[in-house]
Amino acid sequence: MHSKLKLSAFAMAGLMALGATAAQAQQAQEVKLGFAAPLTGAQAHYGKDMQNGIQLAIDEFNATKPMIEGKPVKFVLMAEDDQADPRQGTTVAQKLVDSGVKGMLGHFNSGTTIPASRIYAQAGIPEIAMATAPEYTKQGFKTTFRMMTSDTQQGSVVGSFAVKKLGYKNIAIVDDRTAYGQGLAEEFEKAAKAAGAKIVRHEFASDKAVDFRAILTNLKRANPDAVFYGGADAQAGPMVKQMRELGMKSTLIAGEMVKSDAFLKIAGDAADGSVVSLAGLPLDKMPGGKGYEQRYAKRFSTPMETYSPYAYDGAMAMMAAMKKANSTDPAKYLPMLAKTSMPGVTTRELAYDNVGDLKNGSITVYKVVNGKFEVLESVGGK
Repeated sequence: MHSKLKLSAFAMAGLMALGATAAQAQQAQEVKLGFAAPLTGAQAHYGKDMQNGIQLAIDEFNATKPMIEGKPVKFVLMAEDDQADPRQGTTVAQKLVDSGVKGMLGHFNSGTTIPASRIYAQAGIPEIAMATAPEYTKQGFKTTFRMMTSDTQQGSVVGSFAVKKLGYKNIAIVDDRTAYGQGLAEEFEKAAKAAGAKIVRHEFASDKAVDFRAILTNLKRANPDAVFYGGADAQAGPMVKQMRELGMKSTLIAGEMVKSDAFLKIAGDAADGSVVSLAGLPLDKMPGGKGYEQRYAKRFSTPMETYSPYAYDGAMAMMAAMKKANSTDPAKYLPMLAKTSMPGVTTRELAYDNVGDLKNGSITVYKVVNGKFEVLESVGGK
C-alpha cells in the first residue's frame, strides 16, 4: 500500500510538471506588430508580397522560442488594408495604435506613410516603412526607419545613369503627383540636369490614369530621347504601350514600382527597351537571397516578387531590437532599433543613420530585354 501511494505521488508530481509546462506554453505573451499596405486594388500585389515577407520573418523568429523579461513571447501580425490612400492610411494607423501594437511595419506607399507616421510618432511607436520619399525621414521624428533606400539616392543614380551611361540628352518627365512619384521625378530631374541633360517637358498625371495619349502627344512634339515616369506599374504599362502606338521612339525610364511582372504583362512587347531602377541588389547578389527565395516559395507556394526580402529584414530588425532591449515597450527598445547593426537577407550589414535611413543602401538599374529584366549596373550597398 505504501509503495502504491509513493507511485501515485510521483505520478501526480509528473502530471503537475507537465501541466506547468503546458501552462507556460499557453501563457506566451502575444506581442502585436502592425502592418499596413494596399491589399486590394491595382497595387495589391505589392502589399501582399510585403506582408508575406513580414509573416515569414515572424514565423522564423517565433520558431526560436524567444524570451523577453524571462517570459516566452509570440509575435503576431495585425494586418490592415490602407488601399494606397492617404486618408485610409491615417484611419488604419489610428486603428492599429488603438489596438495596442508595439511596432509598425509599413506602410508601403510614401503618400500613405508620411501622414500616418505622425500618428505613430505621437504614440511613440517605432515604424519601419517601405516608403522611399525623402520627406518621410526628414520630419524630425525619432520613430521613422526605412526598409529600402530613399529616392534621393535612387533618383540621383538613375538620372546620372540615363545621361552619362545611356547617352540621353533630351528628356521628358511625367509623374503621378503622389509623394513617391513626384519625389522620385524631382530627384531624377536634378541629377539629369547636373549631368548635362535638357528637360524638354514635365507633365503631370495621376495614380489612377490609364489613358496618356494627350500627354504623350504633347511630349512627342518635343522629340525626347527618353521619358521618365514617376509612378507605378499599373500606369507605366499603358503609358509605354501608348508611346509605341503613337510611334514614339523614346525609351521609358522608371523607378522600382515598375519593376514587376505586372508591368511586363500589361505592356507586353512594348516593354522591351524600358529602363527601371530598383533600390537594392538583384536577388542573386543579396547575401541571403537564394536561401530566402527557397524559404519563401516553400512557405507561400508562390514565387516572391520585389519587396518581400526588404520587409523581412525590417521585421527581423524590429524583433531583434526588442530581444536585445529585453522589452517590448517601444520607449525601451527604440534606442536599440536605432543602433541596429546586423546581417540581413538584402545586405551584409543592416544599419540606420541618424534619421532612420539605411546606411548601406544600393541601387540597381535594369533593362527589359525579350520580356525580362536584365541587370545593367548596381551601385552602392554591402
